[in-house]
Amino acid sequence: MNGSVGKEKLMVEVVAAHNLMPKDGEGSSSPFVEVEFENQRQRTQVKTKDLNPIWNEKLVFHINDVADLPYRTIEVNVFNERRSSNSRNFLGKVRVSGSSIAKEGEETPQMYTLDKRSLFSHIRGEITLKLYVSSREHVKVKVKDDGVPVVVSASASAPLSSKKKKMQHQNQNPALVVQQQQQLLQDNNKPSSQQGSNHAKPVDPHPGELKPVVITTGPSPAVPVAGVGGGGMSLYSNFGSNEFSLKETSPHLGGGPLNKDKTSSTYDLVEQMQYLYVRVVKARDISLFGGGEIAAEVKLGNYRGVTKRVSSNPNHADWGQVFAFSKDCIQSSMVEVFVKEGNKDDFLGRVWFDLNEVPRRVPPDSQLAPQWHRMEDKKGEKFKGEVMLSIWFGTQADEAFAEAWHSKAANVHFDGLSSIKSKVYLSPKLWYLSVSVIEAQDVVLGDKGSTLVRYPELSAKLQVGNQVSRTRVSAATPNRSLSNPFWSEDFLFVVAEPFEDYLLVSVEDRVGPGRDEVVGRVLLPVAAIERRSDDKQVVSRWFNLDNHFGNSAEAKLVTRFGSRIHLRVSLDGGYHVLDEATMYSSDVRPTAKQLWKPHIGVLEMGILGATGLMPVKIKEGKGGTTDAYCVAKYGQKWVRTRTVVDSLSPKWNEQYTWEVYDPCTVITIGVFDNCRTDKNMITNAARDSRIGKVRIRLSTLECDRVYTHSYPLLMLHTSGVKKMGELHLAVRFSCANMGNMLHMYTLPLLPKMHYVQPLSVNQLESLRYQAMNVVSSRLSRAEPPLGREVVEYMLDHDSHMWSMRRSKANFFRLMNVISGIVAMSRWVECMRNWTKPVYSSLFVATFLLLVALPELIIPAMLLCMAIMGLWRYRFRPRYPPHMDTRLSHAESVYPDELDEEFDSFPTSRSAEVVRMRYDRLRSVAGRIQTVVGDMATQGERFQALLSWRDPRATFLFVIFCLFAAVGFYTVPLRVVVALWGLYALRPPRFRSKLPSRALSFFRRLPTKADSLL
Repeated sequence: MNGSVGKEKLMVEVVAAHNLMPKDGEGSSSPFVEVEFENQRQRTQVKTKDLNPIWNEKLVFHINDVADLPYRTIEVNVFNERRSSNSRNFLGKVRVSGSSIAKEGEETPQMYTLDKRSLFSHIRGEITLKLYVSSREHVKVKVKDDGVPVVVSASASAPLSSKKKKMQHQNQNPALVVQQQQQLLQDNNKPSSQQGSNHAKPVDPHPGELKPVVITTGPSPAVPVAGVGGGGMSLYSNFGSNEFSLKETSPHLGGGPLNKDKTSSTYDLVEQMQYLYVRVVKARDISLFGGGEIAAEVKLGNYRGVTKRVSSNPNHADWGQVFAFSKDCIQSSMVEVFVKEGNKDDFLGRVWFDLNEVPRRVPPDSQLAPQWHRMEDKKGEKFKGEVMLSIWFGTQADEAFAEAWHSKAANVHFDGLSSIKSKVYLSPKLWYLSVSVIEAQDVVLGDKGSTLVRYPELSAKLQVGNQVSRTRVSAATPNRSLSNPFWSEDFLFVVAEPFEDYLLVSVEDRVGPGRDEVVGRVLLPVAAIERRSDDKQVVSRWFNLDNHFGNSAEAKLVTRFGSRIHLRVSLDGGYHVLDEATMYSSDVRPTAKQLWKPHIGVLEMGILGATGLMPVKIKEGKGGTTDAYCVAKYGQKWVRTRTVVDSLSPKWNEQYTWEVYDPCTVITIGVFDNCRTDKNMITNAARDSRIGKVRIRLSTLECDRVYTHSYPLLMLHTSGVKKMGELHLAVRFSCANMGNMLHMYTLPLLPKMHYVQPLSVNQLESLRYQAMNVVSSRLSRAEPPLGREVVEYMLDHDSHMWSMRRSKANFFRLMNVISGIVAMSRWVECMRNWTKPVYSSLFVATFLLLVALPELIIPAMLLCMAIMGLWRYRFRPRYPPHMDTRLSHAESVYPDELDEEFDSFPTSRSAEVVRMRYDRLRSVAGRIQTVVGDMATQGERFQALLSWRDPRATFLFVIFCLFAAVGFYTVPLRVVVALWGLYALRPPRFRSKLPSRALSFFRRLPTKADSLL
């Protein structure tokens, strides 16, 4: 094993095995362990005639990249050595995920149940291992013939020949082995905070023997739980400042450098995942007495997939379903397909296939044609019944992957199967509906029979779906009658294609407090409204008001008279309808498609997986778990990965593509827990839990570079910031034409209409909330639905809410921006103080040079900025930005401030808490009030120079301006600037500590603060 000293190594300590299967024909076995990791293979010594062997050997493996370790697996195989035939028998295997490897000093012995290699393997027993990562050079202890232990470097542990291993085993000191075993058992009996996993339990045997431990059967490895939440003891859960940092990874994208094939061209940003696909199409000639329902069952080892039940009519059944079995979970060498009647256990027919004979299909090859296969009955004899199916090995690039039933979803109930599949959603195209309510004519009031003379209070109410707006009450004017109200107000609504809503405009008369009477209305279909893509106003129109609601007889009597309303209605396609926060916008194109420009590039993202997720729910018999899926949103395209059931380290390996129209946009990726996989949790109020969110700004990415990083998933709770896991992504931004992209930086960010007819900040915020409601209602009608809680979290619906923490973060961001100006002023003050005479002399000389040659000032400034930019190119950020807890002030926030941030609106807290927060807000606002007042004071002093509020001060300033005008006319400007600079930069010994006369004069000027109450 070659490797430089000090680099991180994977330590696999093979402790012992228990209750192995005898394979030598004499009631025993001579076992040894072979461990394979990243094309490195090492083995232990052979324990002759021992079904409960104890090795206590450390095997050291070189790690190419520690950040890549969660994507790797360690293969541990136990064999029996047959000396007579120089061969070996298989005794069992264990596959350990790299995400469960601990750090040095935190490792604990873990007992794993030995798995079968095929369906016909006879395996039993358990093996105890220690796996951890170390940066020190470890050693392994060997025993010489005289029983003296010899220290041998672990890095030089090459496999020994069988003769040498046999001699070492025969001459090994048994006392030393027993001593090592007792020491191991004493260590295991000590209490450890890392114990308590649901998949494996630490070894706790009595001295001198190893007792079997009950372990949950299944393909998942033993993962010990550490810390709170049971996220798993992982090497990547760093502590301190690195816990929330971004980490670079090196996954084997596209199958790795040695496995390039056709799949890599389309799925080159994800790791290849091998699947066994079985497509069951239909069956025929099934002899079923009395009719009934028929179902097909696909069985592979311990996994079973059952099709829907269909009626045989006549003796014919159609299913058309696909089953996908992950290659990591295959525990059998054959796959069986049964045709059964309803819920009965007995099968009507059976077909089986040897996995070694299954073909491999690679897209873009056409799909494998299904074939008819004659089935066997219970006696193994062929009969007339046939089933049409196809079977092949493929990857996640296969067309059948998205709609297939996956083996890892075997425990999901039927109603939840549709919610675990990967889907692509498209947001509806949003339009601004502009309505100008100008006036109405001949409005007939409703209280004709009333004897009281009342002044009508007429207003117009507009409603589109759930959006309601109202004009003000029409004011009385001398040149208009009471039945002709005038408003001239503009309103904006958000509507979505296809247009299914109606615009309802009603004129109402307020007849009492809180009681309005409708005196006329008009209903306009949104689909019939005129569209525009520029700032040209559409022609206004008069619409007849219907004031006979459902009374057709009265409507026929009055035919020569009708009330009218004057409206200007249009669908504005020149705006971009913002449905997300402006700073996180993923699309800035206008609504009208004819205004779109060609795309400038392509964004490709491979959603690889997540590690170290916190369990967010508890399932019966499984403890804390997570059913995680990922949602990515960019532009109108939303993608949702499949749900990986019962996994704290899910692997999705799904790749998606978006067209990019503007580089200064942001893609948002969120991770959620699917609540619909558990039948007991499906209710109308069931909500998918948030796990974390990642934002990536495209302008921070280099073109055609693949970024592979693990992003921390951070969530802010009432108890503080918490890391929920890490999301592994592979991102590539490809640019078609660099000139077009650079040209985009010179164009306005938003469409033209936002500048020709700008909308106010309050309007944009209100319309954004309406747009978010429209999008969430449309996406919730899809199958599977994208819940409102998911859409709101992805669109940052609460970004406008008050938060003391955010206020602090924004204040310190502002201070960081002006820190450069402050540093520059301090540097100039240092030059004025002459603390470094040489630098001050050079500064004065440079100042005089620029005064003498003023044409060099602007070129010198631009040259300095260019040189500074070129110098900082060496220190440019190499990673995309991520959530910064220190910038967000999430690490040093007070608990009460967090409770205030998570409070509802309006508040639900007690009166004392609200009073305390109000007093705190008053103190903060008092400081802001003081700062604003000081700024206003300085501005008012400038105004007082010529206001004659203080006549003597204004007289002095006017006289000074007259003399200064004459002086500046006679003396050249360069001389004045040079003299002023030399005066300001004079050494401190020639300066007085008192403020200057000009500053003293300015501070004496009056302000309006004297007039404040």
